[in-house]
Amino acid sequence: MNSPALEMRSIVKAYNSGAANEVAVLRGVDVSISAGEVVALVAPSGAGKSTLLHIAGLLDVPDAGSVQIAGQDMTGQSDARRTASRRNDVGFIYQFHHLLPEFTAAENIVLPQLANGVSRSDAEKRAQALLAEVGIAQRADHRPAALSGGEQQRVAFCRALANQPKLLLADEPTGNLDPATSDQVFASLMELVRATGLSALIATHNLDLAARMDRQIRLDAGHIVPL
Repeated sequence: MNSPALEMRSIVKAYNSGAANEVAVLRGVDVSISAGEVVALVAPSGAGKSTLLHIAGLLDVPDAGSVQIAGQDMTGQSDARRTASRRNDVGFIYQFHHLLPEFTAAENIVLPQLANGVSRSDAEKRAQALLAEVGIAQRADHRPAALSGGEQQRVAFCRALANQPKLLLADEPTGNLDPATSDQVFASLMELVRATGLSALIATHNLDLAARMDRQIRLDAGHIVPL
């Protein structure tokens, strides 16, 4: 039986821990995502969804609890081991694309592969294939400023998948787009995720988009509850 792509157990996180103004954000959160499963994380602003995603992606450390990615327990691992897992196992998408403005769309997808030891020719082939998958292969040589908002976010999707991660984490990936573009771009994301067999945890305020995923969970008062 395959290990879950993500297993978070009894995650606790507070800010200003131990102080009079301590803010408890996560109060024993459990999340499990199966291989190939796409899960919507729904939460109001300030509920801690970004904190949860950062802990899931090894960008932050919980006060208590454990995180496993693809069956590997990352609890207490060294910074080097956590960095290697982030680079190899996890892809991130944010509300803003964060593309490097001086590089073309294709180069933005090539660069993380080069950093991971992939040859330039193989990296360029994968970049072109990913851009074709989301329908913007013809925009490969354009810099971000010459792309529409929807195109920029599609490139960001491709960059997140460049190193063939096991887990995709997305924080309001269409939140900066108008409703029509959001729907189109989200469809591109889902097609890309399904084509690669990726597992994903996608935070969104949009209940219509959440309904298009395999399962929906809600973060409420520091706990995970099903929708």
